[in-house]
Amino acid sequence: MGKPTGFLEFNREDAKASSVKERIKNYNEFHTPLSHDEQKKQASRCMECGVPFCQSGMMIGSMYSGCPLNNLIPEWNDLLYKDAWEQAYHRLKLTNSFPEFTSRVCPALCEKACTCSANGDAVTVRANEYSIIENAYLAGYAKADPPKVRTGKKIAVIGSGPSGLSAADMLNRRGHSVTVFERSDRVGGLLMYGIPNMKLEKSVIDRKVQIMKEEGVEFKTGVNVGKDITADEIMKEFDRVILACGASNPRDIKAEGRDSEGIYFAVDFLKSTTKSLLDNGLKDGTYISAKNKNVIVIGGGDTGNDCVGTCVRHKAKSVTQLEMMPKLPDERTDDNPWPEYPRVSKTDYGQEEAIEVYGKDPRVYQTTVKEFVKDKNGKLTSVVLVKLKPEKDKKTGRMVMTEVKGSEYSVKAELVLIAAGFLGSENYVTDAFKVKTNARTNVETPQNSHKTNVENIFTAGDMRRGQSLVVWAIREGRDAAREVDEDLMGYTNL
Repeated sequence: MGKPTGFLEFNREDAKASSVKERIKNYNEFHTPLSHDEQKKQASRCMECGVPFCQSGMMIGSMYSGCPLNNLIPEWNDLLYKDAWEQAYHRLKLTNSFPEFTSRVCPALCEKACTCSANGDAVTVRANEYSIIENAYLAGYAKADPPKVRTGKKIAVIGSGPSGLSAADMLNRRGHSVTVFERSDRVGGLLMYGIPNMKLEKSVIDRKVQIMKEEGVEFKTGVNVGKDITADEIMKEFDRVILACGASNPRDIKAEGRDSEGIYFAVDFLKSTTKSLLDNGLKDGTYISAKNKNVIVIGGGDTGNDCVGTCVRHKAKSVTQLEMMPKLPDERTDDNPWPEYPRVSKTDYGQEEAIEVYGKDPRVYQTTVKEFVKDKNGKLTSVVLVKLKPEKDKKTGRMVMTEVKGSEYSVKAELVLIAAGFLGSENYVTDAFKVKTNARTNVETPQNSHKTNVENIFTAGDMRRGQSLVVWAIREGRDAAREVDEDLMGYTNL
């Protein structure tokens, strides 16, 4: 490494976040990147550790540890430290199709596995990645680079989320002609409408999509394959098809009063805000508003946190976030050693904002909704909550959360957002292409393959593996592209 003692000489310094008071005034990204010189210091903290778990992307214990893309992190950290910004960019792009996305929204599995974090603070891998890719745009390294030779093969990618985009990018670079179909009005799928603007400004997506267009990828928005155009038409026109439609079925909450007015899935709530923000700066009044409302968010994950942050910006009266499971410990326990993924509690940006605005943590653990209460007009007025406790199931032996008798209590609520995850692919797409699905309604494929049961039809991303991270979707798209290329050409150099 360029500076073997860097991790001893420099403390971790990350991009600074704007104050809560300032950042909740808008929907912009709110971190200020470090200077180039400071980022070089941070890159120098990447120690000559010998075994870089940061790039392993392997199962350790019951969870994956390290980067699923196997990014060559020590190598581009070394290049960054040596001021070789262009080489660092090319090394980063070898494994990551979209560092402009992952450097903003990835939970940084790499940092959790960093050797420095075993006894101190991890290297700022995500911030280093951000600096490399943003510098590449400023310096012109990230400009369009169309393939010089075309193969004459045509590929359809259904869905423009991170898996669909990464598959399209790889196959286009190989020289195939790729058309991406997106049912929404904008390209990006989950990236566009599932992730709030303050985590990923949509101009970042548009910037990359424009480059992909210049490189030859064709995008067709507002086209719902399976409804607006048949699967047979797609299969006749294209040599291969990749289904990358995501896990689009939100998990519902079954409780009395579920039909009350004022209950929405988180994905619909977040999309309505982002679409209105992009269309007219939230001036049309068509989005689902939390203003002056008591809000209950059901779900303690990233999507639930995004709902909390969005509700704060809407100026909600109060926000409560329900989590069925017990609170995780604040630090690693003895049975969760490094380099396993740390099963610890974290306070994310939305929760930070709610704590400052409302004076308390919005999270309530081991709690769920037992009943939704509505008035005579059908509008939600309150919810009945019930406490939960872990108990061992007598049949399976697994720990399950069960209701605590007599623990019910009522809280005011005019808006409920269900952020309880997703169950799998949508039937109309899988039925249209006649592909098999498994018990979780994900598209079924052989192990370590992206082929479906239908000839020339492949699948990738959440549609195949179930709800997961953006970084995993990118990996899925890249792997599917390589498999499609080999299927078409008899070999692959992807």
